[in-house]
Amino acid sequence: MSSYAYLAALLVSIAGLAVIDLRYRVAVFDRPRPALLTIAIAVAAFLAWDAAGVGLGIFFIGDAPYLSGVTIAPEVPLEELFFLVLLAYQTLLLWRWLDRRARARQEASA
Repeated sequence: MSSYAYLAALLVSIAGLAVIDLRYRVAVFDRPRPALLTIAIAVAAFLAWDAAGVGLGIFFIGDAPYLSGVTIAPEVPLEELFFLVLLAYQTLLLWRWLDRRARARQEASA
């Protein structure tokens, strides 16, 4: 079971972000299409980055007891996909929250 520990941690973290998003309606639960498209584009860009890194011999899986062993491409573990979703989602939430905060301050000072 420890071979799926990292994947489980990533899924719990993504679920935690979704709970925050649901509560405050920041991204996916505010405007689902643009938010999901943004996450998908970011994940695709990072996967292209990963492919370039693997092709250049910079990125590789190595020995990792907490990985599932499932790969989505050579030297790209399944967990990488979920890590990239986590990274893109948390960045989107932060960006949208900061944007709302800045707009609220502008409206308050106007």
